[in-house]
Amino acid sequence: MSKITAVKDERPQEGQGAGDAGRVDRMGTASIPKLIVEFAIPSILGMLVNGAYNVIDSIFLGQGVGEIGLTAVTVAFPAMVVMMALAMLVGNGGNALAALRLGEGRHDDAETSLGNTFTLSIIVAAVVAIIVNTPAVEWLLTISSATDEARPYARTFMQIVGMGFVFQMVGMGINNFIRTAGAPFRAFMTMLIGAIACTVFNALFVLVLGWGVTGSALATVAGQAVSCASVLWYFLFTKKSPLKLRARCLKLHGPVVVKIVTLGFASFILQVGMAAVNFVVNYLLAKWGALSPIGADDAQASIGVVQRVASFVVMPLIGVAIALQPLLGYNYGAHLFDRVKKTLLYGIIGATGIGILMWAIIHLWPTQIVGAFGITHPELADFTVFALSVQMMMIPFVGFQIVCSNYFQATGQPAKSVFLSLTRQIIFLIPLYLALPYILPSFFPQYTGLDAVYFAVPIADGLAILTTAAFMAHEMGRIKKLESGELQARF
Repeated sequence: MSKITAVKDERPQEGQGAGDAGRVDRMGTASIPKLIVEFAIPSILGMLVNGAYNVIDSIFLGQGVGEIGLTAVTVAFPAMVVMMALAMLVGNGGNALAALRLGEGRHDDAETSLGNTFTLSIIVAAVVAIIVNTPAVEWLLTISSATDEARPYARTFMQIVGMGFVFQMVGMGINNFIRTAGAPFRAFMTMLIGAIACTVFNALFVLVLGWGVTGSALATVAGQAVSCASVLWYFLFTKKSPLKLRARCLKLHGPVVVKIVTLGFASFILQVGMAAVNFVVNYLLAKWGALSPIGADDAQASIGVVQRVASFVVMPLIGVAIALQPLLGYNYGAHLFDRVKKTLLYGIIGATGIGILMWAIIHLWPTQIVGAFGITHPELADFTVFALSVQMMMIPFVGFQIVCSNYFQATGQPAKSVFLSLTRQIIFLIPLYLALPYILPSFFPQYTGLDAVYFAVPIADGLAILTTAAFMAHEMGRIKKLESGELQARF
């Protein structure tokens, strides 16, 4: 059986000229390294910008309010991660489906995916806005181990951001479609202007007007609103966009919705796993922090800083994975499997290089990084610096795990992607979090139960990387069969 070649519909689609179609079709013909660079740079910068929201909030709150501000956003952080998970469930799933359909030459179906993604985003955002104004928010604060002092601040932050979640849901979810439409730099710019707006509003609301946690939350929503407006402008008013947000595509179609949710579930479960981890971490920090000289509130503030830095460091690795998604999906949908393998290889090399760079930065300037968050107490600063160094130990190799996990999502194999996402975030990490505080001090008395909390992360990373390597070895054998015609791709 010969290799299958994708058949393109040469007729102009509605709203799509020949030049616009070429911007999409080049994903199956242009130089792979050049495409990856073109797509990855804006994607990486965009994810750094996206991750900057939490960092910006923490820096301004640390400088303007002090440790209690850091504690409040640490307590609220798991709920914020759940919100991001919902945005990625719908946005990444819809975008993955659109990339596959474009690879098959089904432009109208790609636009249907865009329209259904937008409608789902509005519905989910409305549900979240309702939930944050019910007693459920108190339950979230309780399982996030909020202390009496931090609870009112964390509640305020969660409610304001939850009410404005529609801007994050639409802006972040639909942004990826801009990249798939062949305009990665435009996708980055829509995120950059939002982060700039967030920074300006934080400076005004927190430092100038002294609105504290309330001001920081309002600044976050305002920045997301600016980004959302620029994303919608692209699909509604930009003439050169090969994908349009059309009224006829807004009506939900059951099979499309199911496919969007299925393909986005891997990204969703990854973020939910992060939220679950943060709930567990906050509980352990309250428990073991209370038994240490640092205390529960300062332990949450300290590890909260570590988590924000860690989240920020991982963002460019996720950016590489997201940049590869349309390239992998398009070429897999077009049965260009040699290009799929090359794209994956270059992506792994790029992510590993970025991981090494991030590791070097953290180890060269840890004191300066921690100091930027307003932690000035010497003992707390030393604890935070050491925790940061330990937790980031495996970062040079984490890019491999993230890129390969995303590969399965991009090629229509969500179950494998979900499992690999779970290994790093839940299957390995949570048991280690719970067990290591009892085990580590027994073998290494110089470490406390609180120390063991951050030692769990590099161990879990190592186990997840080994598991992913085994999956990829099997997948390369499957790709060989697809190339030879022994197996037929289904997606």
